[in-house]
Amino acid sequence: MKQSQLFTKTQKFAPQDEVSKNAQLLIRAGFVHKEMAGAYEFLPLGWRVMNKIMNVIREEMNAIGSQELFMTSLQRKEVWEASGRWDDEVLDVWFKTCLKNGAEIGLATTHEEPLTALMKDYISSYKDLPFSAYQFQTKFRNEVRAKSGIMRGREFIMKDAYSFCASQEEHDVFYEKAKQAYINIFRRLGIGDQTFMTFASGGSFSKYSHEFQTICDAGEDIIYVSEEKNIAINKEVYTDEVLADLGVTKESLMEKKAAEVGNIFSLGTKFSDALDLTYDANDGTKQKVIMGSYGIGPARVMGVVTELLSDDKGLVWPDVIAPFTVHLLSLEQNEATQKIHDQLTDSGIDVLFDDREVRAGEKFADAELIGCPYRVVVSKKSLEKGGVEMQRRTEVQNEIISVETLIDTLLKG
Repeated sequence: MKQSQLFTKTQKFAPQDEVSKNAQLLIRAGFVHKEMAGAYEFLPLGWRVMNKIMNVIREEMNAIGSQELFMTSLQRKEVWEASGRWDDEVLDVWFKTCLKNGAEIGLATTHEEPLTALMKDYISSYKDLPFSAYQFQTKFRNEVRAKSGIMRGREFIMKDAYSFCASQEEHDVFYEKAKQAYINIFRRLGIGDQTFMTFASGGSFSKYSHEFQTICDAGEDIIYVSEEKNIAINKEVYTDEVLADLGVTKESLMEKKAAEVGNIFSLGTKFSDALDLTYDANDGTKQKVIMGSYGIGPARVMGVVTELLSDDKGLVWPDVIAPFTVHLLSLEQNEATQKIHDQLTDSGIDVLFDDREVRAGEKFADAELIGCPYRVVVSKKSLEKGGVEMQRRTEVQNEIISVETLIDTLLKG
């Protein structure tokens, strides 16, 4: 990708009405565009990052046997009336509208009801269970406030997964697999050491649900962290009973601000009761399907990574989700740089080639703002010394190395 042709522009200043650090940086670096409060367009750089985040999540969900699908955002009123959640007094973040024939419909906030209704056509016997499905799909929530940039949107992509099991024991097995998958996801995304499985209210279906909370000053939650046990407790369930249950003391916990990047819930038979999702058991009786739900917000992850890992110069992307591995800067050496670009891309390395006719200082500043893991500079000086100048985004030192050594270094990670 040549930067002269890239559909994006960097900016020196963020919009004055944007208060969140993540949105300020992502807008300045040309990753997102603010359409309105709580609604952002992802430009080519930002969409590359989003897709890489989603691919990590996809790989871990596939590994535990969940199957990907894609459902509609438009929602039938009667499906949600069955569970009682069409009522704005019960679910207060609906966007609702009407078809031209007058029928009222909603824009999905989540998908427990419609997927449960769909599964009535596919689950009839214990032989059909267990089953899990997930999707990356646009959700709409009429939030009262949306001041956290891409970390809290009114329109956003969610990875939502749902499990369907014949027994509580079967559900518990899948739930533990999902829990480990989430731990793997956040570790791979570069925030695992700051993300804690957090005990929260399980409602009427289980003693606890589990949130995945990342320590972050921009977060909206308060959690109490046990570094010894590598767990945390949400403030909403921070009681002596829970402390005793988890074997921790108040003195051993640290209060932290955190951002929720994922959650998993046991749902029991709440939705299978409401929508009459049953299966024929081995003993010939009809039983209700036991469900769970598992959510991650890829944009929230992207925002949290921005909040945590950026510095005073700009974004700093972990290798696995960076828009490009290498930001290749040509200092009046476009012909030689093009050949190096081709060698890198032929080796399977993602390269953003800054071929623009602008000052070197502007190229360096943009490279730091965009935040690719490696900056590689091709100049008359570097070529005379037999190579290119390579610098890690997180390091001050740079070195001149041959193109072959550069490729070997990048392929080894």
